[in-house]
Amino acid sequence: MEETMLSMAFPAPDAFLRDARALLRRDPGLGALIGLDPDALPHDGALIAGVLAQALPGDVAGGFLRLAAPLAAPGGALFDLLREDCRVTAARDQDPGGAVTSLLFANGLQGLLAHRFAHHLLGQGRAAVAHALKIRFLRAFGADIMPEARIGRRVWIDHGLGLVIGQTAVIEEDVSLWHGVTLGTNLVDRGEGRHPKIRRGAVIGAGAKLIGPIEIGEGAVVASGAVVTEDVPARGLFIGARGRLLEGRARPAHELGIRIGELE
Repeated sequence: MEETMLSMAFPAPDAFLRDARALLRRDPGLGALIGLDPDALPHDGALIAGVLAQALPGDVAGGFLRLAAPLAAPGGALFDLLREDCRVTAARDQDPGGAVTSLLFANGLQGLLAHRFAHHLLGQGRAAVAHALKIRFLRAFGADIMPEARIGRRVWIDHGLGLVIGQTAVIEEDVSLWHGVTLGTNLVDRGEGRHPKIRRGAVIGAGAKLIGPIEIGEGAVVASGAVVTEDVPARGLFIGARGRLLEGRARPAHELGIRIGELE
């Protein structure tokens, strides 16, 4: 039912703007805090880009807006996707203010929106620009999402602080991620596919650490604080973080091909 609702045709291209204007009419002091005048913006995409730009230093914000404006405009490559992200967060978060207050105040959503821009620019062959955006938005939102990571539609990132998503990670549609989640590598498996794959509808709880080329099946749940180094089947529940000592089993860095203390 929720997916049907969220997949409906979008409202007018300035629907978020209208809600933002109404919000500022109710509390005019809010404008100074969000740093935007919705009356000066032409459409929802400009509002989304403007919100992200406000998280950047002044000398960087203008450069981001020049990159983002054509992508976020109606008919642009990201317009519908960005607005869908906002609506999904509002629905999953049960935000009483709707999509516009999620856009303005949800840190995890803002980190996801920033990744959408970086990922798109990477696909256009602008890798350096994509990574420059990544590091700037990491400092702003506290979420480290590599531009190469593939994130599907209707993904919800709650809070976003401490989130780490590695370069070859894949996150399919309708996945939910809480703060402190890591999709990382084990330093042994190399190359493409060395990060986890999260299948459709999976839920990853706060602080969970998913390591290596593993797969979390469709609809599976990984509980908060779990450390996962193996596949989780579809609709499976993975709980717990147990450590055990295996004496003499650690492999030194030179065996793993990791150069420490020398230049290549």
